[in-house]
Amino acid sequence: MEKLLKEVRILKIYALSLTILFALLLFMSFKADVKQKFQEIDVERINIVEKDGTLKMVISNEARQHSGMVDGKEMSKRERPAGMIFFNGMGEECGGLVYKADKESAGMVYSVDQYRNDQIMQLQFSQNTTGADKKRSYGLKLWDQSDDFPLAARTKYFDSLAALKNDTLFDKEVQRLSDAGLLTTERLFVGKNTKGEVGLFIRDEKGKPRIKIYIDKNNKTVIAMLDEHGQPVSAH
Repeated sequence: MEKLLKEVRILKIYALSLTILFALLLFMSFKADVKQKFQEIDVERINIVEKDGTLKMVISNEARQHSGMVDGKEMSKRERPAGMIFFNGMGEECGGLVYKADKESAGMVYSVDQYRNDQIMQLQFSQNTTGADKKRSYGLKLWDQSDDFPLAARTKYFDSLAALKNDTLFDKEVQRLSDAGLLTTERLFVGKNTKGEVGLFIRDEKGKPRIKIYIDKNNKTVIAMLDEHGQPVSAH
């Protein structure tokens, strides 16, 4: 009889312990949904996700910055500046805002990526911080990206090329793809370039300069139209 009472007491303690543990878990889950307010917080990285866990934005320092995603798969680890990286519902990077400055260079970039591809628009600032001639460039840039060779296919192809460790072949393939219009092509820049020219610079679908309207560093006005070989067809 005494043994039975002892076992009953043990069962009661066990049941009470489970009840308390369940209550604590319930309380903690309830608290997780409560909006909280902070006056200040120090953090190295914040992941913004949907209710199903889908990643939508990363705010991070440089050391923990996200390396990017293609087709829902994280890209190989690479150095990226601190800032914000945006992701769409397909599990792909779709733009971001990053910035960096050190003893050699400084810059800040806001990028918009084409769907399932790389950047097509940027607001950017960059300069070197060494030497007497601190070259700067800042403005709006536009690019074309090929729908026939999207970022996922491009990344896979160049990874396989790099694995061959043949620089001559790599450069040859880059040129071939560029000539075929399958790589990133700069089309427009509006701003100030590293030559001190401020104005509008337009390129054709092969990336060759065709129209330049700018004020040079000596305050001279330049308006030029170029053919596909870079020769003037109309200039003032």
